[in-house]
Amino acid sequence: IVVALPDVRGREGILRIHARRLQLAAGVDLAEIARMTIGLSGAQLANLCNEAALIAARNDHGQVEMGDFRAAFDKIVLGDVSPLVLDPKARRTIAYHESGHALVAWLTPQADPVYKVTIVPHGQALGITEQHPGEERYNYPRSYLLARLDVMLGGRTAEEIVIGDISTGAENDLVAATRLARNMLVSWGMGDLGPVAYRPSGEDRFLGYELGQPREYSEATAARIDECLHELLRDRHAAVHALLAGARGALDRLAAALLEHEVVEFAELVKLLGPRPEEAGTAPEATTADLSATERFMNRTANTAARPTRPTAGNNSA
Repeated sequence: IVVALPDVRGREGILRIHARRLQLAAGVDLAEIARMTIGLSGAQLANLCNEAALIAARNDHGQVEMGDFRAAFDKIVLGDVSPLVLDPKARRTIAYHESGHALVAWLTPQADPVYKVTIVPHGQALGITEQHPGEERYNYPRSYLLARLDVMLGGRTAEEIVIGDISTGAENDLVAATRLARNMLVSWGMGDLGPVAYRPSGEDRFLGYELGQPREYSEATAARIDECLHELLRDRHAAVHALLAGARGALDRLAAALLEHEVVEFAELVKLLGPRPEEAGTAPEATTADLSATERFMNRTANTAARPTRPTAGNNSA
């Protein structure tokens, strides 16, 4: 039996139940917490309240504050802070990698908003660009998915432009981008292959499921799919390269702020990068993708640098 994840009203109701036993500060907004926790289950929301209370106690807070909930959210989604000691060259690479992700998302109106960028290691991630959709999404326009691809490719591209070399930090980015691009082509008809699905959607893909299924298209079509896949990713990489090269000053400012402070929140992002451009006059495209609950959760997760064993969307491994 598959139980759907709660929507924003359901999350707020669950939070109110578990927050009853907590002494909440006046500034705690459970509705805002519900909006930022898209993709979390009821059990995870209960854990969020418990973690927020523990963090408040460790910091000698008389009441559970909004900052405690944000710290608890980061811990649940991103993992514990890792006590890694990195050399200056590695920190600079990670700072530019995350700045690339964040700046592409900031300058792309169709992308999910960026709320925080950090080069503080969490779990197996050396750096994180945190994006929140801000609203429930069930259908995904092609323009939004292209923006997702651009953000995924932003870290590696920033390394190319600034460092003059590329690192293994983009491994999970490339895995996620390739998976998304392939789905756009073969499942959702969003490429040069036309309005055709070469793979049935909505099926449970257990480990090894696809390996045992017969392919329903020819070798020539498989070669064409690979060709279109490479062309799509090359085109997005070229677009991201042009975007970041044209905004080199902003890229340098953000990387410098990360190297100095390690964490850059939304308010500081506005000061460094200016107001985020709005998607003025852009209507949703007719072609949309119906994503599974798992894929919706993956689209919600933060982009990270160096998460080698956890292939969620937008992660980067070293």
